[in-house]
Amino acid sequence: MQIPNITFEMKLKLVFVSVVLIIGTTTSLFAQKKDFSYAQLFQGTATDVTKPLPSIVKWLDDDHYIENRKDETDGKLKLMSIEVKSGKAVPYDDKMPKDEETPKAASISKDAKNVTYSPDKKYAAYTLNNNLFITEVATEKTTQITKDGNDSIMNGYSSWVYFEEILGRPTRYRAFWWSPDSKHIAFMHFDDSPVPVFPIYVSTGQHGYLENERYPKAGDMNPYVKIGITSVDNPAIIWADFNEKDDQYFGMPYWSPSGKLLVQWMNRGQDNLKLYEVDLASGKKREVYDEKQKTWIDLDDADRIEFLSAGKGWIIKSDKDGWENLYLFDDQGKFITQLTSGNFWGTSILRIDEKSKTIFFRARKENSARFDLYKVGLDGKGLARLTFGDYSHDQVNISPNGKYFITTYSNLSTPYRMALLDMKGKVIRELGDSRGIAFENYSVPKSELKYAKSQDGLFNLPVLITYPTNFDPNKKYPVLISIYGGPNAGTVYDRWRPVGGVNQWWAQEGLIQVSFDNRSSGHFGKNGMNYIYRQLGKFEIEDYMSCAQWLKQQAWIDSNRLCITGGSFGGYMTCMALTYGADVFPFGIANSSVTDWSLYDTHYTERYMDQPKENPDGYRATSVLTYADRYKGLLRIIHGTSDDNVHMQNSIQFISKLEDSKKHFEFMVYPGERHGISAAKGQHNRLESYQFIYDRLLNKPMPAVFWGNGALRGF
Repeated sequence: MQIPNITFEMKLKLVFVSVVLIIGTTTSLFAQKKDFSYAQLFQGTATDVTKPLPSIVKWLDDDHYIENRKDETDGKLKLMSIEVKSGKAVPYDDKMPKDEETPKAASISKDAKNVTYSPDKKYAAYTLNNNLFITEVATEKTTQITKDGNDSIMNGYSSWVYFEEILGRPTRYRAFWWSPDSKHIAFMHFDDSPVPVFPIYVSTGQHGYLENERYPKAGDMNPYVKIGITSVDNPAIIWADFNEKDDQYFGMPYWSPSGKLLVQWMNRGQDNLKLYEVDLASGKKREVYDEKQKTWIDLDDADRIEFLSAGKGWIIKSDKDGWENLYLFDDQGKFITQLTSGNFWGTSILRIDEKSKTIFFRARKENSARFDLYKVGLDGKGLARLTFGDYSHDQVNISPNGKYFITTYSNLSTPYRMALLDMKGKVIRELGDSRGIAFENYSVPKSELKYAKSQDGLFNLPVLITYPTNFDPNKKYPVLISIYGGPNAGTVYDRWRPVGGVNQWWAQEGLIQVSFDNRSSGHFGKNGMNYIYRQLGKFEIEDYMSCAQWLKQQAWIDSNRLCITGGSFGGYMTCMALTYGADVFPFGIANSSVTDWSLYDTHYTERYMDQPKENPDGYRATSVLTYADRYKGLLRIIHGTSDDNVHMQNSIQFISKLEDSKKHFEFMVYPGERHGISAAKGQHNRLESYQFIYDRLLNKPMPAVFWGNGALRGF
């Protein structure tokens, strides 16, 4: 092609345009992204970096779901019915029953605890002065079911160790359960008299006082427990056929859709789980399930059993083969078939479609750091993954008959998104993206999942690294390691880490932030957890040492400025890191720490360790106190004086050892605070920890704004 002649004036114009384009491009390429301000990170000033995902209220039917959507005209939230295929939205007239429409029994005392209405809303059950009551709503007639309640006898209200370790904190101490037909109540009767009293000193007032807590430490007597059954028609109590004086535990009972009562029983050694069907009229029991393991079985599993419709059987989740798989039984407890087989963990059934004979469940399998949705037939065939991509699908909402589902998904490099899919895994429509309009304007730190080999070479341990903003691999950075470490309590996931808060601040200040998971974290199933049996803490700290040693090999790590921190079990791990692992970890911040397993409660401790008299060497080998003489770094020890979970006795005994060994450490005590240090003292705790990080890791003054400005969000 022939090139036309170009005049001198045309050349000047071309040169000018080129320069402008180059300058503009260069400016665009090197435009500085903004850091977040103190007010944005700690006081909630808006940034528009993220935005909420759609608020899905529920499915209306298989082809419509209800969304709470802001009206474009008046800005008010309104319920809209959304058509699945087209996305067309029309106003929805909300006819859903509201809580305030539930009839209330006015005669119920304001001191009543855990008022719980029957499924048909005709009765209310509750406890008062450790006795169980039933009130008929329409007539206000109240029936007192038990009359022996006192300071050590509790009916329908949990003993502390059951509340904390078996029934769970969400129960708020409630230990009674309505039958689905609203005719019966099953409840637990606790006798705490054999349980030793632990005194907690409260310094309030001139003389102070003792708060006496019935707390069974490892090897102590547990409460005596009975299972009672009563009826709204007859207040007589039928006691299930168990000997309350036996050394045993009871898990949360299950009512089947047909009205059968299944009671979970476990021996003191926690390696034998049995399910009994209890006759409501006589209390006689019939064994319908028996599981034994060489290590332990978790009794606090809230979703162990899922029932099919009345009389058609039930599905039990068990980790007896080393992973969490599903097993089908008939209504009499006869084993039918194993439904799943594989390296599933975190397994939870979301829906059972009996018409298509399909089970939909969420679990980790493809990658131990991600959740997916799966389906399998009731015959154990046709297993399929329904979710997509290298994402963790953390919330899944299935339509009533399993035609569609909505998933909220992300990974470490992808902020949360929401999508609508059919049951073949085809994306029908993307529903939302949490990236806000200002997302690209700010420096958001990069997070990455790496793996470190365990010392024995058996495990690739997950290591989550969040790099500083403007990270330079040619520089050396200090490291803050945040851990927990307890059995099946991993913290490393391939999911988006929310923008903002103290994590963003540390990234801007040039701090590398890291989380580790050990072999007992769940990434390696029950097979990985079994290693810690009778030596709780040993493999965990050795795995953390392997991760830290791997970190120190990276060119951008300053090995002398490395701090590990955690609370409760994480506090225990931190104390172990600064003693057992003193050659690896120079700094630590330990909150509310266990320091010797003989000082913690029976059910949790003995699950993994057996009783002290059965395993004295194991208790000695896993005690922080055993390794106090190795301590050589700097540890900050923090505890609340009224901690009724991990008693401050733990920290006091450790401190005594350190003092006797002429060791330098820091200690901060919070008067009257319990296991979680909150309110003003919680803010002080966070500030002091920030100060420690500035002094020991960042080697520069902490900005004065922290001490002088408003409330801070969590550490």
